[in-house]
Amino acid sequence: MKVLIKQAKIISSSSPFNGQTKDILITNGIITAIGDAISEKADQQIEQPGICISIGWMDIFSNFADPGFEYKETLETGAKAAAAGGFTDVMVIPNTNPVVHSKSQVEYIIQKSKSLAVNIHPIGAVTKNAEGKDLAEMYDMHQSGAAGFGDGVNSIQSSGIMLKALQYVKSFDGTVIQIPDDKSIGTNGLMNEGIISTRLGLPGKPTIAEELLVARDIKLARYADSKLHFTGVSSAKSVEYIKRAKDGGLHVSCSVTPYHLFFTDTDIQQYDTNLKVTPPLRTAADRQALLKAVADGTVDCIASHHFPQNWDSKTCEFEYAKEGMIGLESLFGVLGSMVNSGWSIAALVEMLTINPRKIFGIEIPEIKEGAAACLTIFNADEEYIFEEKMIKSKSKNTPFIGKKLKGKVIGIINKGKIELN
Repeated sequence: MKVLIKQAKIISSSSPFNGQTKDILITNGIITAIGDAISEKADQQIEQPGICISIGWMDIFSNFADPGFEYKETLETGAKAAAAGGFTDVMVIPNTNPVVHSKSQVEYIIQKSKSLAVNIHPIGAVTKNAEGKDLAEMYDMHQSGAAGFGDGVNSIQSSGIMLKALQYVKSFDGTVIQIPDDKSIGTNGLMNEGIISTRLGLPGKPTIAEELLVARDIKLARYADSKLHFTGVSSAKSVEYIKRAKDGGLHVSCSVTPYHLFFTDTDIQQYDTNLKVTPPLRTAADRQALLKAVADGTVDCIASHHFPQNWDSKTCEFEYAKEGMIGLESLFGVLGSMVNSGWSIAALVEMLTINPRKIFGIEIPEIKEGAAACLTIFNADEEYIFEEKMIKSKSKNTPFIGKKLKGKVIGIINKGKIELN
């Protein structure tokens, strides 16, 4: 099958065609020609004003809920959501049932997702059942294809376990992923501790719960001389610690979510349960610090924290609602609407393509003749209202429905398959 993409601006720092507008011919999943005007007849032609193309985007923290919670999401529906959001690669967290803590569970995800258009990379649990007590067989999981290691939404509380994990992954140059959250502080917190939580009468979770674990884990990473990635960073002080660690030459990286860049705790005043997330939405000052950290390169990549919940888990009182929101389909539009915050589309694409693959040692695709096509097609300037019908996920828990976004994904080409919106 031949696909011809007409007059697409190539945005890919690793490509010799970066910044140029070209025609791209793909034959049976391989890029066979790149030129100014390709006239060869194709089975499918993609041509739109303002079209851009980059290597496929990668998300490093999504919950596809499979196995065990397929009523929220499956590998198939998760892959559809990822493709709709422009992602060719997604790392999925291990908080399933059973937990992904052995090579058989890693192999289940890899085998079941082979036929999908999206490459799904399992994150192996650091501890058995992600309970934070006994180390799991990380080496076996690595051999079977686990891309990184972490207990997903269960942040690792024990310093001893964290240190052992950091030392363990060194044998195969692996990376430990952590959502920094000290569970012993603000245990029953429903939102960020501050003026708004007091006004709403909701128990708060202070930023120090996050900052303590960031500081601790940086010290452990230094001691172990190992690789550590913080995801869901939400506090100004956390960013400061991470910047200092990076300046000191440590193997520390971090990612932020689109919703921490877009919303603050003041948005919770309508008690929208879709805004109940972990870590919680912080203050305007924290948000500004995150935006600055994205602009200056302290933040390495963007993580969707795509976390589907069924209708019953969100349509209830704020206190009883489950945490999380879906985020794959809306991610690019949310970030595109904030491009004037100090970063460019080219920088954003870099954070979605090159940086996450470098952190986790995943091969970087190329846009050149003879390379396998792993491409995301998008229009960076198109403005639109995000509607529920655009959601391919099984769950619909997102506060972005009805919001005006900028930057629309046209589709992906990967593994010889085409998924267009």
